[in-house]
Amino acid sequence: MKKTNLTALFLSASIVLSGCGTMNNTAKGGLIGAGSGTALGAMIGGIAGHGKGAAIGAAVGAAVGAGAGVLIGKKMDKAAEQAAEIQGAEVEQVKDDNGLQAVKVTFDSGILFTTGSSTLSTSAKSALSKFANNVLNKNKDMDVAIYGYTDNQGWKNSTAEQSKQKNVELSQERAQSVSSYLLGCGVTSDQIQVVDGLGEDNPVADNSTEAGRQENRRVEIYMYASKEMIEQAEAGTLQ
Repeated sequence: MKKTNLTALFLSASIVLSGCGTMNNTAKGGLIGAGSGTALGAMIGGIAGHGKGAAIGAAVGAAVGAGAGVLIGKKMDKAAEQAAEIQGAEVEQVKDDNGLQAVKVTFDSGILFTTGSSTLSTSAKSALSKFANNVLNKNKDMDVAIYGYTDNQGWKNSTAEQSKQKNVELSQERAQSVSSYLLGCGVTSDQIQVVDGLGEDNPVADNSTEAGRQENRRVEIYMYASKEMIEQAEAGTLQ
């Protein structure tokens, strides 16, 4: 029975998303908020976040209305445009745990770090400074989650298990380096809700090639509606 329900949710998600190919966040926000429900929103969030969607989204306790979804989608459209102007940033439109539009910005380690290091490069600092000043500080009503990842390469003189743990620690240090730098650029600690290292989990490319490993060594930054933003959107006062 549980398997049938899960399949139904995936099918529902496919139906909803298949019709959204040419829609912007504003339009999709209304569709998602119009009654797809919290369960479907969480399912879509999990897919879009490579299994980490459950950690992305303010706790509001109820499905968000269609009108609020449209207002939030409009804000996310603008934030995505602002983020896309940052050199070295890959921008995607995703869903949060409430089924609302969110923005995912990915920085790979070629921009951020040298291999095996959590020290930000000069070019990374420049990109993150622009991201903080031109995007995050202009959207302080959006919450932020930061996830660090690595490839699956082992560490010298370490077992496979030890290497995996070291990769988790390195990814945490990388996520923390990004968070600390953003805080130094004026982003508030209240805005950054999650800073987590997930090691070699959830690869986005083939770890058997250098190009693939480069893609997997990355930091993902999610911007999503805060509880306050959702409340303002529900009240029709979100600007």
